[in-house]
Amino acid sequence: MNKAVMNEHAQGDDLQARLAHRFRDARLLQAALTHKSFANEQDGRHCQDNERLEFLGDAVLDLVVSQLVFESFTDLPEGEMSRIRSEVVSEASLASIARRLGLGAHLLLGRGEERSGGRDKPSLLANALEALFGAVFRDAGFAAAHRAIEGLLSEEIHRSARHKIGIDNKTRLQEHFQKISGRTPVYHLLGASGPDHDRIYRVEVVFDGRVIGTGEGRTKKRAEQNAAGEALENLLTNESERYQ
Repeated sequence: MNKAVMNEHAQGDDLQARLAHRFRDARLLQAALTHKSFANEQDGRHCQDNERLEFLGDAVLDLVVSQLVFESFTDLPEGEMSRIRSEVVSEASLASIARRLGLGAHLLLGRGEERSGGRDKPSLLANALEALFGAVFRDAGFAAAHRAIEGLLSEEIHRSARHKIGIDNKTRLQEHFQKISGRTPVYHLLGASGPDHDRIYRVEVVFDGRVIGTGEGRTKKRAEQNAAGEALENLLTNESERYQ
């Protein structure tokens, strides 16, 4: 990708508008959008990928969501606040928000990631969104990051608060389909990648022969939970009628 295309991606006027933050330092935005696969293909030229910003953004995101949950639901116990936060910052939730932002179209990916559909991979989208929050924090401080995160996640927080207390994603998904059809979805292991000590599993959840969600995780159970979470997100955005 030439420099002009990189600059076009880095400016991302529409992305910044949706994020409600205009970067003073465009280099931070470009770094947040740069996957390591792209940086590794730059033939010795320095190119910062988004992993460090992802690390920072993850911490900022947890703090902001914790504060929002604490202040919005003054009567909830600690366990229920933790559940809401966990759901809101899950891979499935963040990937869904990233898709609504159109984040995938702005990513700088290596050739291999591009060919394998990296622009719509839940893990890659969720990581890039965290990196974007980290970039906002570096660009303009906590208040700016708080505004951006609240604007994008407030609806998800309130939606999660309406969910059944203490019920996990797989259980909620199973209950939904049992109620409308008397049947349950099934989970298929798509594969695993990485070394034995750091495996990443990928799972899809299927109902009536249709893939309704996919997820990744360091265990098969976590991947199934993330797949169920994505399926629930699809149902909550009015896609459930196609399965009824």
